[in-house]
Amino acid sequence: MAYKNPVIPGVYPDPSVCRVDGDFWLVNSSFEYFPGVPIWHSRDLVNWKQVGHVLSRRSQLKLDSVKCSDGIYAPTIRFHNGVFYMVTTLVNSGEYKNFFVTATNPAGPWSDPIWYDQSGIDPSLFFDDDGRVYFQSNRGMAFKMERAIYQSEIDIKTGKRLTEPKMLWRGTGGCYVEGPHIYKRDGWYYLLTAEGGTSYGHMAAIARSNNIWGEYEPCPNNPILSNRHAYEEIHGTGHADLVQAANGSWWMVHLAFRKTVGDIHTLGRETCLEPVEWRDGWPVVNQTGTSREIMDVATLPLQPWPQKPVRDDFEQAQLGLEWIYLRNPQMENYSLTERKSFLRLRGSEKNLLDVASPTFVARRQQHFDFTTTASLEFDPQNSNEEAGLALLMTNEHHYIFFVTNRGGQRVLVVKYNLELIQETEVEIPLAEGAVQLRITGSKLFYHFSFLQDGTAFREVAKVNTRYLGTEVTSGYNGVIIGLYATGNGKPCAAPADFDWFDYEPK
Repeated sequence: MAYKNPVIPGVYPDPSVCRVDGDFWLVNSSFEYFPGVPIWHSRDLVNWKQVGHVLSRRSQLKLDSVKCSDGIYAPTIRFHNGVFYMVTTLVNSGEYKNFFVTATNPAGPWSDPIWYDQSGIDPSLFFDDDGRVYFQSNRGMAFKMERAIYQSEIDIKTGKRLTEPKMLWRGTGGCYVEGPHIYKRDGWYYLLTAEGGTSYGHMAAIARSNNIWGEYEPCPNNPILSNRHAYEEIHGTGHADLVQAANGSWWMVHLAFRKTVGDIHTLGRETCLEPVEWRDGWPVVNQTGTSREIMDVATLPLQPWPQKPVRDDFEQAQLGLEWIYLRNPQMENYSLTERKSFLRLRGSEKNLLDVASPTFVARRQQHFDFTTTASLEFDPQNSNEEAGLALLMTNEHHYIFFVTNRGGQRVLVVKYNLELIQETEVEIPLAEGAVQLRITGSKLFYHFSFLQDGTAFREVAKVNTRYLGTEVTSGYNGVIIGLYATGNGKPCAAPADFDWFDYEPK
């Protein structure tokens, strides 16, 4: 039976997975977004339902000064003796701090962090048969050590380091050896890593040893996964994790991306799935060591989840799990109760250009072709006040579609902010009352249109998608789509009320 990669589309990178009985649990990196580390549940590895965020409290995750693509890197999830463990790195201004949290229910709540004294990124935990627990991470030039995978023994109850970090493996020669995970099979310890950088040269490699401290011999068929020279829709394959299903089959989750236009991608790095078989003591991924978009392979019995509705009417007590904020939000600027069935945003002095937490709540763009629409009621009192829709890749790279005040007249504006280029694409008068703002996406363009007191949307602008591409903006994220309000230097006098928000793939 066929399935389609990515199995979790949009910017959900660095997947890590574990199995408990017939249930699979998966986590992703979240960088500067809050809440942090989305967690997913599946019974078939193809259909995933988000059940929460691991880091949902400020006491767990402080992101105030975190730059774009800093924050939470590459988590690992593991289960041992009735407890789930999620270990990750908080990156901030060149500092790399590792910690883990625990829970008995993967949907939460999770504990506050236990910090661990081993530098590096992409940490992982391995629970051995004798009760000992080991911590692996990448260390590189930033730590004045050789770039390689290092390991120490950890007291998992206290977070105390029991041994000095020791180098395990330098990898196969590709740059940026990272993403370590250790597994034990048939008496061998297998060390899975990522190499080549998280772009077109990305790959997964593996080595093994009969001693957890090494020496590790590389697989003769490395890399075991790479789409570097494949004619596929899937690119940048790497940063993988292995899991065995209850029926004995093996599977690999990994990140990859799909091109939007040319060699540019905008959706970020996504979560993909591959079958694995073992030959001569080594894992073989998808027969060829490559990933495909359409996977015509035997799967576990498929158990799809109910589809989420296209429209959010803001009638629940809390926003859905798909919604995220930039850094730690000022929650007094968001309300689902001040006006029934509306999301009310109060614009602060911060805007989307600031490395801060402006009043902005968003969801990931998960499809090339989509339509997103919001119904907005907003009566700006001053020219600094604006509210509307935003397509954001970074603070310096985003498009905004908003209502503001120009000389006492409400106007509708499309503006792009691309580093030093900050230009208004269009500005048109707007009547009083509610307005529907729509952004329609394709691989080439974003189209902006609106509807007010009419029957058809009027297109007012279109802009290129490429300028929000990773190869233009740099960093590790993908485009997110959201609702925002700002006073651009001082708080807004008027609130922005959103009646509903649609996100509809085509």
